[in-house]
Amino acid sequence: MVRDYKAPEEHIVNYLDHPIYPNRNLLVRKLDPPQSWNPRVENYLRVTGFYHVSRIGMIRGSHPLLAALVERWRPETHTFVLPVGEVTVTLEDVAHIFGLPIDGEPVSGWTDSSSDFVQSQHGNIRSSTDKSTAYAHAKYLPLLRDFERIHTYSWGSACLAHLYRALCRASRYDTKEMDGPLNLLFVWAWERMPCISPVPRHILPPAEIPVAMRWSHAERSTAWLEKTVVTFRVDIDYMQEFEWRPYQGMNIPVELHRHLDVCDIVAPLLSFECIEWHPTDRVMRQFGFLQPHREHLGTFH
Repeated sequence: MVRDYKAPEEHIVNYLDHPIYPNRNLLVRKLDPPQSWNPRVENYLRVTGFYHVSRIGMIRGSHPLLAALVERWRPETHTFVLPVGEVTVTLEDVAHIFGLPIDGEPVSGWTDSSSDFVQSQHGNIRSSTDKSTAYAHAKYLPLLRDFERIHTYSWGSACLAHLYRALCRASRYDTKEMDGPLNLLFVWAWERMPCISPVPRHILPPAEIPVAMRWSHAERSTAWLEKTVVTFRVDIDYMQEFEWRPYQGMNIPVELHRHLDVCDIVAPLLSFECIEWHPTDRVMRQFGFLQPHREHLGTFH
């Protein structure tokens, strides 16, 4: 039997008075460091839709910050509950932070994790059928087989679905590790919550897509590096500012223009067996609208 990771009574916030769990640092499952971007493959990356995300480089997060953010995550609604209200990472954030396509065919299909299947799809390509270090899980290989169709899939939606799933699982009090696109979460938090960012946004290079690139190799002060779960928790508890519209005025590449038309859609996000709800009806202020009263919203998605 699979344990329900959305069980409210097992949320970490209910165990902050416990002697073990309040100061936990989640172990992050790390993938191989990204290879250096090579301009010789730029045209191929543009065709696939992975050009922008390929330019980001290394981003150093913070385990204590990650733990503090997870405490604020509600699996029932897929939102963070902050002093300013409910907020979340949306498709708009994925499009701007990673530059991934968010409007297209679902990332799904028939899968077979056998070695014979992997060899039949792409020969000797490096892949994985588990959660270990990998470049690509075997289930994605059929979607990558037709080079001209790779850009037609909603890779951004799949990315966000995995982040939601990872946050829901990590919110359980006894979870010890976390995976998923955590760079998306860190950059989202730094762009929107100045009180927890490692450096002031105004000293960074001007924001452009992918926004994550300006946080790559950014310097961290000693004081910030020494922050604990407790200090980040206090920063969030007493935050005075939240950036509701951090991407206003940003130049959008032509190939992403139409994708932004669906960034506020209320719909399921799909990546094979990972299906999570996109709750933009709960965070309308992030799109420049007034937020309806809670009684007009569902409690569970």
